[in-house]
Amino acid sequence: MFGLYLHIPYCRQKCRYCDFYSAACSSGVPEGYIDALCREMDRFAGDGAKRPDTLYFGGGTPSLLTPAQAERLICRADPAAGAEITLEANPETVTLSLLRDFRLAGVNRISFGVQTAFDESLARLGRRHTAEQSRSALHLAAKAGFENISGDVMLALPSYSEAELDATLQLLSEGGCTHISSYLLKIEPNTVFGRRPPENLPDDDAAADFYLSAVEKLAALGYRQYEISNFAKPGSESRHNLIYWDCGEYLGLGPAAHSCMNGRRFSCNAGTAAFIERPAVYEPQGVCDQEDYIMLQLRLAHGLSLDALKDLYGVSFAPHKLAFIRRLCENEMAVFEDNILRLTPRGMLMQNSILCELL
Repeated sequence: MFGLYLHIPYCRQKCRYCDFYSAACSSGVPEGYIDALCREMDRFAGDGAKRPDTLYFGGGTPSLLTPAQAERLICRADPAAGAEITLEANPETVTLSLLRDFRLAGVNRISFGVQTAFDESLARLGRRHTAEQSRSALHLAAKAGFENISGDVMLALPSYSEAELDATLQLLSEGGCTHISSYLLKIEPNTVFGRRPPENLPDDDAAADFYLSAVEKLAALGYRQYEISNFAKPGSESRHNLIYWDCGEYLGLGPAAHSCMNGRRFSCNAGTAAFIERPAVYEPQGVCDQEDYIMLQLRLAHGLSLDALKDLYGVSFAPHKLAFIRRLCENEMAVFEDNILRLTPRGMLMQNSILCELL
């Protein structure tokens, strides 16, 4: 499997928690930026890049693209037959006509940044939409012919409650989401929240409880957890993101986008103006090795196969690490069967600490 990520960095407004690279945009995505993405696709096609099995428009706010721009990029990417083609969207940016045109352009999976069903929380986060606009966007996506619809949920917001979690999950499930991504709010240093942290943030224990509650409630609604933060109805897992987590090959184009090809990681320098004006500069970021494999496989519900680890990298866990794994199992943080280590939801909360011991 080979994945292609196209970064659309433009946003009408920067959210207060966001540390992704983005650029202000009041009207739409400049045509010159589309030209630059096509230029870079041609450049890598000349180097023998495969036809992508998945294509992901991430952001920023990719729904600021016009359908014609999306179609041009999809045609230039020349994805394989049956490719999963995802576009991230903000609820306030879509209409039925726009969604139908995106669908006709080739987009077959849409992902909405819903975050929460409480309007006061949305305003606090710096989001431009309301809960009612999220409901409308989900309804319009289904009406436009999308059968694979994802929604994002942000947990442990300021003054968060089980009532807010319940309302958000209800909005998404009743709106027809086949996939839900559920993340804990993280305060990053180079953000508005990093400079001025909001009041009434849940502490670590309360945040963990909200996460475990979300896992339980999503399971009751029919969403199977297949990764730390991702849940899906059967068959609706994100094929693109699974390429990342299974240490597959992917190419990321656009400012600050990351790639991994032929076992080597590299990234594109940030800066939209420079990206538009001249061929992008790609900086090496090291190799994809056994540590990446262990870390990424333990994000997944199917877990880490110690047999595969040995076959791929010639690595086996020493006796003291196997003893540590047994202690994890005794404390219900992991399951170890058939030489496969799987973290439980409680173990996933402690993944960083577990990795420190295993690595």
